[in-house]
Amino acid sequence: MIANPVIRPRDAATLIILDRDGDSNRVLMGKRHANSVFMPGKYVFPGGRVDAADCRLRPAADLDPAVASKLMLRMRGRPSAGRARGLAMAAVRETFEEVGLIVGKEPTDRTRTRSAPWQAFLDTGYAPDLSGLRYFARAITPPGRTRRFDTRFFVLDAAHVVNAAAPAKVTEELLDPCWVRLEETADLNLPGITKDILARLKTALEAPTGLSPGAPLPFQYLRSKSWIIETI
Repeated sequence: MIANPVIRPRDAATLIILDRDGDSNRVLMGKRHANSVFMPGKYVFPGGRVDAADCRLRPAADLDPAVASKLMLRMRGRPSAGRARGLAMAAVRETFEEVGLIVGKEPTDRTRTRSAPWQAFLDTGYAPDLSGLRYFARAITPPGRTRRFDTRFFVLDAAHVVNAAAPAKVTEELLDPCWVRLEETADLNLPGITKDILARLKTALEAPTGLSPGAPLPFQYLRSKSWIIETI
């Protein structure tokens, strides 16, 4: 019998859009299809794996330097600013693909790309704006799963979303995209890591510098059957 191959985690990114308008904090979430291979039926934030084009396209506004530096810490392989930017770009692209929300600003010059998903984004008249993204957490899917990702979680204030007031669209990736009050997320069918991230977000919102660009963040992974949580 041939042993199951070890699945190497792929770089991925998730975007937590935070609406702090009004009396309570809300986040945008959607439900994965029941037939999805990874986390079927679970409520998650928009996100997905990094594509090569994410590291090549030039954004209208770059990452905060402190965020870029944090992203390069403990980066597998050779750390680079381009790869750090690509992680943030993936979060923006996946959010646009999965729920139709645009994290962008009007570009100063004409930008084109051979990437169909990115060209669809640019056709809206905007180019990606990374300036408001805050690197919040990192987690690697444990071995033995059907898919494994080395995921960076970003938080973004909804004020940076061009069309935040528009209804989020339903796609093949996410059903029932909706704004959920933080205190109501416990009623949803959530993955364990999502529950953890939401608990950490609640704590961060109570701290004056919890979402500052250089704030410490957790890096979680499994080693020798023990769940390790380091601080970056």
